[in-house]
Amino acid sequence: MAVYEYRGIIIASGKATKGVRDADNPKQLRAMLRRDGVMLTSATEEAQAKAKKKREIDILAIFRRVNATDIAVMTRQLATLVRAGIPLVDAITALTEQVEKEDLKRVLTNLRERLNEGTSFAQALELHPKVFPPIFVNMVAAGEVSGTLEQVLERLADFLESQAQLKGKVSAALAYPALMLIIGTVLISVLMVAVVPKVTSIFESLDQALPWYTQVLIAISDFLSGYWWLLLPTIALGVYLFNRWKKTKDGRLKWDTFTLKTPVFGPLLQMLAIARFAKTLSTLLSAGVPLLKAMEISNRVLTNALLERVVQDATGSIREGESIAVPLRRSGQFPPMVTHMIAVGEKSGQLEEMLESVSKAYDAQVDTRVQMLTSLLEPLMIVLMGGSVGFIAFAILMPLIQMNDFVK
Repeated sequence: MAVYEYRGIIIASGKATKGVRDADNPKQLRAMLRRDGVMLTSATEEAQAKAKKKREIDILAIFRRVNATDIAVMTRQLATLVRAGIPLVDAITALTEQVEKEDLKRVLTNLRERLNEGTSFAQALELHPKVFPPIFVNMVAAGEVSGTLEQVLERLADFLESQAQLKGKVSAALAYPALMLIIGTVLISVLMVAVVPKVTSIFESLDQALPWYTQVLIAISDFLSGYWWLLLPTIALGVYLFNRWKKTKDGRLKWDTFTLKTPVFGPLLQMLAIARFAKTLSTLLSAGVPLLKAMEISNRVLTNALLERVVQDATGSIREGESIAVPLRRSGQFPPMVTHMIAVGEKSGQLEEMLESVSKAYDAQVDTRVQMLTSLLEPLMIVLMGGSVGFIAFAILMPLIQMNDFVK
């Protein structure tokens, strides 16, 4: 059975419509759509549609990309349908007709096709690694084996929603300072390139020594005006070489180690990573995923090479019979409170609950620190922009005032 992208006209209203549908051939697709009240105008098999899109430049593709929020909403709806007793294939069919993003609709259609062929849900999900992360696939696999798929889907929905909410808080908090930085940089660049040269040109006719700060301003303005075409490629090349170095194993480790040691952002990044690690590990263990497999999956959400190495070493120690808390404490990268709570959870048999508590505590600390950081960044950006504009004005006005005093 093939998957088709189709366009048609709703017979009752005459409005154009489009979507994704699976059928054995275009003739069957036309008949199926006719029964639904749609007159088919064009149909393209999914493989041909993908090949065509690869040849075209789609500027708006980024807005149609499936994100974590889309997966969280879909998982919550799927959990509700499965808990209501609806068969999995029928539940996915209902979701396919409801979702708006074409990419997600194609993925769900493919999942339904695989399930009809007898593939397990986890194996079908594994074919779409860009949409469903390893934690999703492994938790679904554990749910299918234990017969608790609806509970696993609800835990997954809670997990994905909490991660999306945390990411949204950080992004929203940093959006305003970042926007101010961009606007301030553009305004000051325009002043230095277009305004300052015209104003300072009157100083050339003066037989008078200029203050050092005015000379600095003129030198910076002349450099930006004369070499802006060289400055932009140089910055772009520097960014490219830095990203290329950071993608290497040694470069990523050195950069991630440096970021964790920075005064303000280092502790915040550490809290974010530990909160994600604890939440992921707790969710996996609660779903019945074996400890070593759960540690390997949780290691992938850290996004920090130094912490990943710590967890990888800890996984090796656990495989040799050691507890979780001991190698994490030995590394010095996990705070004592975290390792102590993990140790207590291991001894009491409540490791999942302790990890959940760690995650909630660090989520709250991240929220507090982000708000505090934002409240400091906003006035700092205002002072920085105001100071830059003030320096430009001062460096221009002072020679004019001195010249006026000299004339008098």
